Amino acid sequence: MKRSIILLLFLSLSFRGISQELVVQTTDKGPHLVHTVAAKENFYSIGRAYAISPKEIASFNGLDMTHGLNVGQTVLIPLTAANFTQSGSGQGRPVYYVVGEKEGLYRVSLKNNKVLMADLRKWNNLKSDAIATGQKLVVGYLSASAQGPSVATGNPTPPATASGSTGTTPSGTTGTPVSGGTTKPDPVVKHDPPATDPNATPRKVETVTPPTASGTPARTAVSDGRGGYFKSQYEQQLRTHNAGKDQNAVSGIFKTASGWQDMKYYILMDGAEPGTIVKVVNVTNSKTVFAKVLGGMSGIRQNTGFDVRLSNAAASVLETGDAERFTVRVVY
Repeated sequence: MKRSIILLLFLSLSFRGISQELVVQTTDKGPHLVHTVAAKENFYSIGRAYAISPKEIASFNGLDMTHGLNVGQTVLIPLTAANFTQSGSGQGRPVYYVVGEKEGLYRVSLKNNKVLMADLRKWNNLKSDAIATGQKLVVGYLSASAQGPSVATGNPTPPATASGSTGTTPSGTTGTPVSGGTTKPDPVVKHDPPATDPNATPRKVETVTPPTASGTPARTAVSDGRGGYFKSQYEQQLRTHNAGKDQNAVSGIFKTASGWQDMKYYILMDGAEPGTIVKVVNVTNSKTVFAKVLGGMSGIRQNTGFDVRLSNAAASVLETGDAERFTVRVVY
């Protein structure tokens, strides 16, 4: 009887540990989990639980292995190539990231080892790039050899459900560092296109060659000569809010599948709410596009030295050439 009770208690604790979600923390030290030391645990048992060398745990935490661990002590568990995978179909225990305020899928990718956005969509069954603050997203998998101990999650915000199947960010928006995967564009925000006057003179449509790396075939972006899909929304926006900002900005480029055919252009910038439409003018030739704000620039190392980043399709319509940085006028 006593043996049965002990066995049931052991199974209960094991189930609790296995069912505990793993939530990644991202700091300057790199991605890691937080583990609370339980009775009879040591560097070696924790290392086996997370499929990582006990010496790596000690080094990551600045601890001396000879001093042991105390019950209730929190230990950071580094996520490395040895115990953490962020590609393929995903084998092992899912590791979650809690979406922060104003974070889009692009920012989540950058903050989690630049994991491919295509994999984020697949692992989380996302039909669009719409995500919500507090939502938990799978960003990788702990090695299948890990035993699944209890993990302190830092009391993350309860998961939230994205508000719809269409989002305010374009599918495939992948800053230069995360553009390695093949993506297909999803709908952005559904808006009825402007009504077409059958008696109106057809607008001239011209093609513009975007800047490309040496040896890379040039892509062709369609331009209607009026600034693209979001112009009508910009004009509607002005009816309720007069343009109060007019400033020059140093711009870089990020890659996205949107804009080449549908004329939907996007921008990353601080100071404007995601979803805001801004007018962007190339100060050297007065070419103009209307772009939707995806998110901010601050907090991302690759954005140092830039005020804004435009989608590469927008840059091609502005005829910026092969310049990696250029000056634009932003009005909103």
